[in-house]
Amino acid sequence: MSALRTPAAVRSETDSLGTLEVPADSYWGASTVRAVENFPVSGRPIGSLRQLIWAFGAVKAAAARTNAAQGLVAPERAAAIGRASMEVMNGELDEHFVVDRIQGGAGTSTNMNVNEVIANRGLELLGYAKGDYAQLDPIDDVNRSQSTNDTYPTAAKLALHQELIALCDEHERLAKAFADKSRRFASIVKIGRTQLQDAVPMTLGQEFGAFAETLREDRERLLEMRVHLREVNLGATAIGTGITTTAAYRAQVVKELASISGIPVIPAVNLVEATSDTGVFMLLSGVIKRAAMKLSKICNDLRLLSSGPQAGFGEIHLPAVQAGSSIMPGKVNPVIPEMVNQVAFRIAGADTTVTMAAEAGQLQLNAFEPVMVDALLESIQWLGSACRLLRTRCVEGISANEPLLARRMEETLSIVTALTPLLGYSLSAELAKEALRGSKSITALIAERGLLTTEQLDAALSLAALTGTTN
Repeated sequence: MSALRTPAAVRSETDSLGTLEVPADSYWGASTVRAVENFPVSGRPIGSLRQLIWAFGAVKAAAARTNAAQGLVAPERAAAIGRASMEVMNGELDEHFVVDRIQGGAGTSTNMNVNEVIANRGLELLGYAKGDYAQLDPIDDVNRSQSTNDTYPTAAKLALHQELIALCDEHERLAKAFADKSRRFASIVKIGRTQLQDAVPMTLGQEFGAFAETLREDRERLLEMRVHLREVNLGATAIGTGITTTAAYRAQVVKELASISGIPVIPAVNLVEATSDTGVFMLLSGVIKRAAMKLSKICNDLRLLSSGPQAGFGEIHLPAVQAGSSIMPGKVNPVIPEMVNQVAFRIAGADTTVTMAAEAGQLQLNAFEPVMVDALLESIQWLGSACRLLRTRCVEGISANEPLLARRMEETLSIVTALTPLLGYSLSAELAKEALRGSKSITALIAERGLLTTEQLDAALSLAALTGTTN
């Protein structure tokens, strides 16, 4: 309860459980005090989730406009709620959202923290003292026509929608960085590998181009999730029946939310189903995990390709960003790809959390949306940071070990696959085994036996034939 400890002055507030003291200058109130006392779990307040707070501000502003239009809240009160909600959206009151991100109650503590901050800021704007709820009440006015069960999931979807766009932007930038390297490495030939064994030739550019395409494909899958997040249950109130609202309110509030947020949200077809179902969070979590795992695989490849410098693959050089050992002088480790790997591991765990929480819902509500939303927002934010750091601290500085790659191509047996159409599989395999046992190359053995003309050999071993490239 560090956020509430030893205030210089207090005010008394009464809720359904009784009377308690609240710091006199705080925008939060009694419900928030109880929540801070009940849930000192992660030490991370909801105010640290900027997009969630922005989204809640948008939801409350939309409700205030609609309530005013429908004559459900007095115009001057609705105007004060709207002004305070805009300040919430703009990040001016983030420090006052002090409830822990992990909480019981399906998000009620978050919703009430928002209601109280907006009410008390609205009271200031109207010229009244904080806590004077006869003039502007957190529940009767700010929360009018609403329930946690429609405001929380709606705000969560808006927040995830915005964070998803930021993640996709980072994905695109990282994909472009790999594509830039692909063009730079287009003429550098190397040995491809399957099951960690030599396979057939390719270019380093093709390898990096595949990384770029993987990221672009995942970006498309992530972007597809936006349409699912735009379907909201605002107006459903407690369980989807719309109790305490009017049909006119339900028809207008989502339109107001779209206007205020700039996100083309639409009302869910079945509000009862939409209030109890959290499938969209599970679906989104799976897509995020997919993107994280595929990025982690790319980082595994970068670590392998850069392993060495003497006893590993050594085909590429990653930029040295820090000393790698407190005991081994000169050692440099692939710390940026390793960091990305660990982000992916954490996201895999978060996906399990979301899956279990989605399954644990009962009847008309899932009480575990707070942990789902926390896990999803953290996963998106961490993955975005991982993409940005991998790009700026690693990929943009990668260089090719061209002398090593050229030497290996001179010695490789992998070119024999390109000769099988001319020599047949059995003879090609025999030549490969002989070259591996002795000191002569494949091409030397072919020339020695007179198996192919120089023209045939040159055509079969051209860059285009070996790698499928056209330049």
